[in-house]
Amino acid sequence: MKALLFLGCTVPVRNLNYEVSARKVCEALGVELVDDAALACCGYPLKGTDQAHALTIAARALAQARGHDLPLVALCSACAGTLAEAEHRLSHNPEEVARVNAELAPLGLEYAPGVRVTHLVRYLLEEVGLEAIKAKMTRDLSEFTFAPHYGCHYLKPSETIGGLDDPEAPTSMGALIEATGAKVDNYPRLKDCCGGGVLGADEELAGALAGAKLAELDARQVTAMALVCPFCNVMYEGQQKAIAKRMDTKFKVPVVYLTQILGLGLGMTPDELGFKLNRSKPKELLAAFKE
Repeated sequence: MKALLFLGCTVPVRNLNYEVSARKVCEALGVELVDDAALACCGYPLKGTDQAHALTIAARALAQARGHDLPLVALCSACAGTLAEAEHRLSHNPEEVARVNAELAPLGLEYAPGVRVTHLVRYLLEEVGLEAIKAKMTRDLSEFTFAPHYGCHYLKPSETIGGLDDPEAPTSMGALIEATGAKVDNYPRLKDCCGGGVLGADEELAGALAGAKLAELDARQVTAMALVCPFCNVMYEGQQKAIAKRMDTKFKVPVVYLTQILGLGLGMTPDELGFKLNRSKPKELLAAFKE
């Protein structure tokens, strides 16, 4: 199995533990991730102010990906959602295709429909398969409980990225967590937003959204929150101390990536999976696998 990796902007700068663990897990599961240094931004940061140019940036990535004739796999939910939405929009709108191709022409690029865009989690479930993943597990994580955070972009808009899961009752992350033997906590605020989408406009509101979920999980004493999006990590891990201070309370919720959980189940060490880069460390988990 082979896929073209789309790293985006946030993962290489803020979330190297996500990239490291994703590469390790894919290698163990027989998935070759192909890199293309020319791939850059998905266009998402511009969508709120300039949708036309955001679409052109996404089309650039899709045009580059088409040359590889491979599925385009993203680690970031916003990247996966933005690129999938752009592919859907362009494949149904020839006038937009003409416009973006006029802008891409000086770069020697041309968009044409047909690139399959998917999130890494979906790729693992659909291409490797849940039973095959279970069969590869060598370590039982049954003493641990993880709380998945699905976020906004992982399953929505369902018109463009539907079919994997029910966005109103998601189970796909939970299924992969359970593949390791670990327990899943489907807590009341499971579907709530991290608040990252409004962080630049209203930091207090963003913090309140993330803080409500963090406070709930702190009370439930889960082993860790499990993420599949680097910007959700910015809120739940990067902003956790500031949010607690703003709320005049104390909580410490360990935050990990789903790929780190899978890697532990596959027998890898915490160091191999980048746990040293986790800022809110799952001490209970790391103590169990101390080298």
